Amino acid sequence: MHRSWRPDPEALRGRLAVVAGATRGAGRGIAAALGEAGATVVCTGRSSRTRALRSDYDRPETVEETAELVTSLGGRGIPEVTSHHLLTPGWLRSEMMLEAYRVTEANWRTAASPGFAVSESPRYVGRAVAALAADPARARWNQRSVTSGDLAAEYGFTDVDGSRPDVWGYSRAAEEGRDVDPADYR
Repeated sequence: MHRSWRPDPEALRGRLAVVAGATRGAGRGIAAALGEAGATVVCTGRSSRTRALRSDYDRPETVEETAELVTSLGGRGIPEVTSHHLLTPGWLRSEMMLEAYRVTEANWRTAASPGFAVSESPRYVGRAVAALAADPARARWNQRSVTSGDLAAEYGFTDVDGSRPDVWGYSRAAEEGRDVDPADYR
C-alpha cells in the first residue's frame, strides 16, 4: 500500500506555466496538477468556447473548461491562444480513451483490456510535471528519459486513485511471457 499523498497547494504559487494542448488528455492533466500546486497556468489548445475551431477528434472539452479546472484546484487558469499542430504524449486514460472503452473515470477498471487496468490518468502525468517544476534541483533530470512512475517513486506523488501505476513494468513482464496481474502494477 502506498502512503497517502496530497499536492502542496503552495509549491508553485507565484509561478507561471504555459501548457500547450491543455484542452484534454495529458495537457489537461498537467495543467490541473500545476493548478493543484498553486501555479498560474496559461492553457492553450485547439478547442474553445469562443471559436468555431473544433478538435480533430470532435471532442467537447475546451481550454476554458481546463482553465476553470485549474482555478477550482487552487491555481489560476487563463484560457488563451488556440494551438493547431501539437502531438499527444501517447497512451493514457484520457477522455477520448475512456469514451473508446465506454467507461468513465469512476469505473475504468471494468474496461475489457487488461493493459488499460494499469493506465495512468492525465493527472498522474501532470503531477510528474508539477513535481519537477517545484524541485529546485530539477536540473539533475536533464537529458534523462523518465516515466511518470519513475518520478512518482522519487517525489512521492500518486495517481488520483492513490496508486502508482507502472505500465512499462507491466508491458515488459507481458512481453517476456510472464503471467501478469494488472493489480501488481498499480
